[in-house]
Amino acid sequence: MTEIVLESVEDVAPREALLDLCMGEGRKAKSSERLREGRLPAEGLAFSAHGPDGRLAGTVRLWNVTAGPARPALLLGPLAVHPWFRAHGLGGAMIRASIAAARAKGHGAILLVGDAAYYERFGFSAEKTGELWMPGAYDRNRLLALELKAGALDGARGLISPTGARIALPSLEELLAPVLLKSA
Repeated sequence: MTEIVLESVEDVAPREALLDLCMGEGRKAKSSERLREGRLPAEGLAFSAHGPDGRLAGTVRLWNVTAGPARPALLLGPLAVHPWFRAHGLGGAMIRASIAAARAKGHGAILLVGDAAYYERFGFSAEKTGELWMPGAYDRNRLLALELKAGALDGARGLISPTGARIALPSLEELLAPVLLKSA
């Protein structure tokens, strides 16, 4: 049995390895990655699934973005499930858990770039994404949305942009402090 929980700091390194395994080296070249770069996932909306032995079996995160000017939304992705745990419904369970958590936190809409045939069963469609665009190259037919609140994406138009908190980076002074202490 797998358990879906909020992502912990201990999940970060295994998460990166799982994403590399499932998506390959090209994963960082995707336009969705431009929206995630240097940002933290939305508060309380990063999930891990652990197998019976405690190892990471799946991961999914939601990110704060705007669906055009002044229209807050979330971006879902990437979703990855270890090959040993595929075909058991874990990916679907993680999507449903993400949607439920986003709805409970009061968010209005979720966007993603993915396979419409897979995501339509969760309510995602391209119905309200026709006037939105991503930074960089992407397949317009794969830009999908789910409204958690009716009308959240009515009239949405423009560039999808990141709005989430930035990852805190150390200053040059902080990076050099150990070197400076040794030379003193």
